[in-house]
Amino acid sequence: MDAALPPGFRFYPSDEELVSFYLRKKVANERVASGTLVEVDLHAREPWELPDVAKLTAEEWYFFSFRDRKYATGSRTNRATKTGYWKATGKDRVVYELGTRTMVGMRKTLVFYLGRAPNGQKTGWVMHEFRLETPNTSPKV
Repeated sequence: MDAALPPGFRFYPSDEELVSFYLRKKVANERVASGTLVEVDLHAREPWELPDVAKLTAEEWYFFSFRDRKYATGSRTNRATKTGYWKATGKDRVVYELGTRTMVGMRKTLVFYLGRAPNGQKTGWVMHEFRLETPNTSPKV
C-alpha cells in the first residue's frame, strides 16, 4: 500500500522518537502523523503478512499493537499466532531521552518461531517491541 508521503521521504525514527513522540501520543489518544504507523493486531497476523498492511514501503515496518494477555487475570503477554510465536531474546534495552538522559521507555527484541514452544523452529523474522516506562505521564509538547 502506498503512503501519501512526499517523494524521497524516509521514515527512520530513533528509539527515543518512537517512544517519546509516537508511542506516548498514541497512549494519550492524541493524533499521530498519518501515513507512518498503522494499528495491527500482531497476534492475528503472521509476520509474512505484515508488509501487506504496512503503510510505508521499505524493509522495516512500524506498527501500533496492544498487548494481548495470555490469561485474563494474569500479567503474562500472549505472543502466539496461528503458526508460531514471538520469543523474547536478550535483555530489555533502556530507551533514554536525548537531552536529559532520563529513561523514557524500554525496547525488547523478539524472534519469530514456527510451531509451538519449546520445539519451535527459529525463523529470520525479528521484531522490536517498545513500551513506555511511565505510560500515564503526559506527552511533551
